Amino acid sequence: MSPTSRSLDRVAEESFGVAALRPEQRRAMEAVLDGRDVLLVLPSGAGKSLVYQVPTVFLPGPTVVVSPLIALQRDQLGHLADDPDAPEAVAVHSAQPGAESDRALRSVRRGEAEYLFLSPEQLADPRTVDRMRRAEPSLFVVDEAHCVSDWGHDFRPDYLRLRHAVEELGRPPVLAATATASGPVRDDIVGHLGMVDPVRVVTGFDRPNLFLAATRITDDTQRHDIVRDRVLAGPTPGLVYAPTRADTETFAAELAEHGVSVAAFHAGLPAKERRRVQDAFTRGGVDVVVATSAFGMGIDKPDVRFVVHTAPPDSLDSYYQQIGRAGRDGGRAEALLIHRADDFDLQRFLTAGSFDEDKVAEVADTVAEYDGTATPTELDHDVDQSHRSTMGNLGLLERAGIVGTAPDGGLTVTDPDTPPARAAAGQFERRRELDRSRIAVLREYAETAACRRQFLLGYFGERLAHPCGDCDTCAAGTAGAHAPPADDDVEFDVGTRVRHRQWGRGTVATREADRLTVLFDEGGYRTLALSSVRQGGLLTPAGDEGAADDG
Repeated sequence: MSPTSRSLDRVAEESFGVAALRPEQRRAMEAVLDGRDVLLVLPSGAGKSLVYQVPTVFLPGPTVVVSPLIALQRDQLGHLADDPDAPEAVAVHSAQPGAESDRALRSVRRGEAEYLFLSPEQLADPRTVDRMRRAEPSLFVVDEAHCVSDWGHDFRPDYLRLRHAVEELGRPPVLAATATASGPVRDDIVGHLGMVDPVRVVTGFDRPNLFLAATRITDDTQRHDIVRDRVLAGPTPGLVYAPTRADTETFAAELAEHGVSVAAFHAGLPAKERRRVQDAFTRGGVDVVVATSAFGMGIDKPDVRFVVHTAPPDSLDSYYQQIGRAGRDGGRAEALLIHRADDFDLQRFLTAGSFDEDKVAEVADTVAEYDGTATPTELDHDVDQSHRSTMGNLGLLERAGIVGTAPDGGLTVTDPDTPPARAAAGQFERRRELDRSRIAVLREYAETAACRRQFLLGYFGERLAHPCGDCDTCAAGTAGAHAPPADDDVEFDVGTRVRHRQWGRGTVATREADRLTVLFDEGGYRTLALSSVRQGGLLTPAGDEGAADDG
């Protein structure tokens, strides 16, 4: 063991109370200390935060941590405050008074605080970036890094600005961390953040202690009956995810009538009530939380025994992240997805979005008026749109090559001859098609008779050679019949790069006895019958062109 490794172990134990580092944590930490960019993909609860917390002790300057939610920032600050020997941490966000943010930035500048947490929106303010630059940060951490990717399930337009912020801060090493990132998402993170030859530390996605199950229903009465029976069957604690705020209240009320210690959680509740529910669940005061997707990020509760989805979320990425909150203690846990055909149609509608040519043109025109000096903050102030709309339309224009960044860091129109709305519309349609394909592949997961674990792992680029024997399809006896023959000469195995005559290049994501699902670089997910593939020559091997992961 090198002296660096011994020092990392010592700091992890003395300052953060962690007796032993995992190999993937140590490898990522050593890369950070070597000044390398690092892409870190670890399951929920596997200690991603420790990967930047420990190296910060050795680095000469502070660590900047970009985190998408104030609740998540507070949780991370709380964990650091609980360790008396850990360096001081502060935050800058919109929910606190300006004077408090000023004090936080001063404490970082003076070397009194070593961790600065802030939202990506804060980095749109040149004054904040300038004050951070003077603190000479040694590490730039992007938490929940999948938010930077169009392919990801939780795309945030403001994350697209982080690449510019890194440059303005003097280009410290970048650590991008997430629990959920399929191959295209990983490549997107690296590209959008401008990471340079990053060390990729990607652990296995399998959670063998999770029993994966899905149940198809015909009506809502059946949906409510299944939720009630599963919760009452125990053991608890557990999470129930529902698609709307009203649904959370309804399911919570029904469970309470049966004596369940339950609370509803959604973004429409007052902040004080949301914090109360989070604290009660974390400390054991509430056995079950019925929530929208707003709940769970940053919740560190190891003994969750089940996660039930009353309806499908927007993608298999979202689903994997949410079920990852169960069984973090290594004990047996269950992930149950309840679904019917109409649910997927509803998700297609909810994720369709809308494209407004006038709003796109307004953003492009405003950038042109500044003649290369516009900042995102100025743009946000001058454009008569919501912040999310402005940043979203700006992102479309940038990806379409209409807007770029001038040498001095300002926004500029790089292609004045192309109508901005037409170019941005193409990018919008591409993203909408990706969203539709993600819903389609989630439906395949829900309805498959093959091994559910094989399907899920294949989606994230991992091959499981045989049915797992411990999911509902394996228990029902259908998985074996739908699995590819073990002795089959698999030309198109999971992870194989292929080319389609119409959809171009792609990667095989999942494979069953009679079909395979391919994630095409531009066309999203497509499911193809193996008979058509073989007889019609629809696919040909394209060679190994994907980015390899280390670890």
